[in-house]
Amino acid sequence: MSEPPRRVPHGEEPDIDAARRRLAHAQTELLSALVAGGPTPDGFDPGRLLVQRRALVAKRADVVSKVAPEPADILAGDFRDLFFDYARTRPMTDSYRRDATDFVRHLLDAGRPRDAERRELLTAWWEERTTPRPAPGRTPVRLGRLVSALRTSRAAR
Repeated sequence: MSEPPRRVPHGEEPDIDAARRRLAHAQTELLSALVAGGPTPDGFDPGRLLVQRRALVAKRADVVSKVAPEPADILAGDFRDLFFDYARTRPMTDSYRRDATDFVRHLLDAGRPRDAERRELLTAWWEERTTPRPAPGRTPVRLGRLVSALRTSRAAR
């Protein structure tokens, strides 16, 4: 918070518009620090803000993995770390489903995951979710079978 609240001398009218602007600015700074990787605003404990930031990203990752479980299944143990890296500087701008497709697009643009099979599955999932009609041979049932096959092959290792 940039400046302390001002006391209005008795008998004077408070400047409500200025107070609202200061409050809006302080709220924007706090929100930016919590969800967009912004700096810690004055007057806040950086350690506590970090704990809250991590908790919000963890909740976001949990919801994304529930509304779109296939990327979490495909990425397995790497999902959470990759999602935390993605979400650290990318606030959610739409729905959790959109967040999932944006996350997968981010990974694919970065050439991740390195494993070609998992990258192919993520590409198929992303295409299925972002094109008006599923590509030929890429129905949700087909992709579900591919993800199940991937889980089975991992369990056998």
